[in-house]
Amino acid sequence: MAKVDIELDAELVVEVMVLAGIGSPQDAVEAVVRDYIARGHRTEARVRAQDGPRRQADAAEPPPQG
Repeated sequence: MAKVDIELDAELVVEVMVLAGIGSPQDAVEAVVRDYIARGHRTEARVRAQDGPRRQADAAEPPPQG
């Protein structure tokens, strides 16, 4: 996997380390990024699950005539 070097505010990284209970700055930031991505995937799945029945109901109704 490719690696990227970035600079972050030290206070921000320490806050993440404390909240996540992770001793390594790199591991703590990686955990936050992975959580953010997973949250996005869960949100997309919920939207698809809620939107699916609506689309099926809309498709089942005949178009209005008149």
